[in-house]
Amino acid sequence: MSLQSEIEDLWQQYQNDELDDDVSVEDLTVLADFLEALEDDEIRAAEKVDGEWQANEWVKQGVLLNFGIRNISSYEYGEVTYNDVLPLIDSDDFGDRGSRNTPNGTVVRRGANIGEDVIMMSPSFVNIGARVGDGTLVDSCDTVGSCAQVGDNVKLGANTLIGGVLEPVENAPVIIEDGVSLGAGCRVTSGFVVGEGSVVGENTLLTPRIPVYDLVEEEILYGHLPPERRAFIRYVESSVGDHELFEGGAYKPAVVATHIEEETLEGTEREDALRE
Repeated sequence: MSLQSEIEDLWQQYQNDELDDDVSVEDLTVLADFLEALEDDEIRAAEKVDGEWQANEWVKQGVLLNFGIRNISSYEYGEVTYNDVLPLIDSDDFGDRGSRNTPNGTVVRRGANIGEDVIMMSPSFVNIGARVGDGTLVDSCDTVGSCAQVGDNVKLGANTLIGGVLEPVENAPVIIEDGVSLGAGCRVTSGFVVGEGSVVGENTLLTPRIPVYDLVEEEILYGHLPPERRAFIRYVESSVGDHELFEGGAYKPAVVATHIEEETLEGTEREDALRE
């Protein structure tokens, strides 16, 4: 039986309340194999199919099973004892693949995939099911949530949140495609897709509920930023501004997307010294 079939069978038992309170050794072995496959980038929570990102439902089911049927245990990390359903990832091989994680606060949960030549600054956190691609920078105070897919050569500015999406399992997670640069303080949530090569200004909120005014194609978009855009937050008038409680009007956030200028690209390049 394939790993996918084993996970789907276990998920069906879990949904039907057919699993005992004490998880069997066989079930734990399936979950362990699943985590290892995620870490080795053999499976992913989402993939691009015919130009559209789609969730791999069975992979997200496997992630949920790890929370649903595992018991809380005590683990040791350095001199710290913590309690969780999952241990942290074994990072001993990070150096062999050219990846760095600075001390005192770079936390990677089991079931996350960290690529080659990755830099993780402390404090930062990468959750189960997430992927951080080759050559990507995860800066201080960054979070990469459950199942989020961060591509190659991405720059996540300090204090950036890449939200996790677990349920419903059919929904695709947050996607940051290759070559994207997110300025400090950005928030990307609820399955939003940031297109390849885009540059996003600091403190920009990207979520399907906030419109993207694409000035390149002159259209209003929801849920994704097209490739090769420079995006930044602006505020537009809100309909509630007519209410007497809002003296002087009310405004709501919106995202404006334009062409990337050469100066913008130069400003986002990382120095070669970071890779030496």
